[in-house]
Amino acid sequence: METEKLKSHPCFGTQCQPTTGRIHLPVAKDCNIFCRFCARGESLGLNRPGQAARAISPAEAVSVVETALRLCPGLKVVGVAGPGDPLDSGEALDALTMVRVRFPGLMTCLSTNGLALCRNMERVMAAGVETITVTVNAVNPRILERLNRGVLMGKGGTPARFVGGLEGAGLLIDAQEKGIRLAHRNRMVVKVNCVLAPGINDGHVGEVAKTVKSWGADLLNVISLIPAGELAGLPAPGEADKARAMAAAEKHLPVKRNCRRCRADACGVPGLSDFSREIYGELGPAETFSHG
Repeated sequence: METEKLKSHPCFGTQCQPTTGRIHLPVAKDCNIFCRFCARGESLGLNRPGQAARAISPAEAVSVVETALRLCPGLKVVGVAGPGDPLDSGEALDALTMVRVRFPGLMTCLSTNGLALCRNMERVMAAGVETITVTVNAVNPRILERLNRGVLMGKGGTPARFVGGLEGAGLLIDAQEKGIRLAHRNRMVVKVNCVLAPGINDGHVGEVAKTVKSWGADLLNVISLIPAGELAGLPAPGEADKARAMAAAEKHLPVKRNCRRCRADACGVPGLSDFSREIYGELGPAETFSHG
């Protein structure tokens, strides 16, 4: 892992200075997979991934980053983490490319479910993305099918078709493997997020870590499920559950231990400051979003 680069990346590094900030640009409105724990609807106060007060267009991205730099001089990273999947359309990569041209000293990154990573790799690299997060909740289709209802295949110029069940789960895992391997070959630093769902994949996290390491991943982050959607009745994992999952993962990969489960429009120093309201102004009703 390229640790020197990651020291200034609050979403990857564990040694960042307390003044190091990041901004998530909410330019990814839609999603290409259907997580069973995904919550759709307005999002003005929920502090969790996949939520944003409003979406912005790629054309707004540069002015948003300009404002963010005035409010948070320690800003080092510009990323896209939702509210949907950044690779479901070209808007997120358009935004990151424009930001990269205007602010070449800032790192750009994105967080994706990996379904469309391979076919977008050239554009991802052109946007200057050096660090990428891929959410891999299971590497066994029978487990993943309990967490994901299906995927949309064929997007990107061809009509999309829904593929559900075990077939859809298998297609997603295959795409994630190919995407992570390709990112690794292109010298990107790859973090894997794994959402911990009690009774579903809590005994599977070690296998996820072992497998994604073989694909080329550098780091793993265990995220506690926030029960919602079809899994609203599932209990959230406790600290002991998370500790066991992290210990299992750490046998294979370094584990990130300071994740804040940031919103898709977060801006500032994680855990210390947030300037999203100042940046996005008066917040109106959110659109309906899907997050993978």
